[in-house]
Amino acid sequence: MPSSPEDTTDHADPSGSPESLILHTTDNGVSWITLNRPEAMNAVTWDQRERVITLLAGASADPAVRAVVLTATGRGFCAGADLRGAPSAGDRVPGDVARTIRLGAQRLIAAVLDCEKPVLAAVNGTAAGIGAHLAFACDLVLAAESAKFIEVFVRRGLVPDGGGAYLLPRLIGPQRAKELMFFGDALPAAEAERLGLVNRTVPDEELAATARAWAQRLADGPTRALALTKQLVNASLDADRATAFAAEAMAQEINMTTRDANEGVASFVERRAPKYRGI
Repeated sequence: MPSSPEDTTDHADPSGSPESLILHTTDNGVSWITLNRPEAMNAVTWDQRERVITLLAGASADPAVRAVVLTATGRGFCAGADLRGAPSAGDRVPGDVARTIRLGAQRLIAAVLDCEKPVLAAVNGTAAGIGAHLAFACDLVLAAESAKFIEVFVRRGLVPDGGGAYLLPRLIGPQRAKELMFFGDALPAAEAERLGLVNRTVPDEELAATARAWAQRLADGPTRALALTKQLVNASLDADRATAFAAEAMAQEINMTTRDANEGVASFVERRAPKYRGI
């Protein structure tokens, strides 16, 4: 089923457990989720996608996790979706493709958007199709200078899926989004930064250190305030002013019940650096 046939790399059938192909560690409050199938440019299988979704949900629920980093090994961030590991459903019938997209690529992107912790993408190489959308769904995007982003669907005669037509116009406007999606040209990291798809481009050898530094700043921050801020910003793109203002006031009401909000105010009054605990 043509959900996201971005991966054009020749590679063997994926082997190993999802745990070995999607690495996970937690360090100083940061959950590191690393795509680890470099021989396939980190094209994501069904099992790998489910593991990423589960890890993001776990990050939301775990008070010890205060930020998330999505990155990859090798020279590619994610070449797209590899559907060969998906459960067999027999002959295709009308509705199968739409259902596959809803339950697959769209769930993956929604898991990033809905994660209650800030998610940082550290894009180490090519991000194509759903791989590009995975990066664009993150709250912050760092990219190595050698990275590039490709809306590859048009090259296969397909409509962008995995939230692309939702994400890109909101990030860079409809005209630029159409240009990328109509032509499918590779977008270098520096140009992606200029357009606003990437927060910062760094030399390849500095990507990991920069990602660690940014992630630690996020992890040291007021976690619940960041979660509420993320929700407000994401929702504002689809809301009118009255709705956005009401949501903002309610978010601040909720936030003022947290320890970190009280610590932030107290530290200001006492003229000292705040010590946030994420609660």
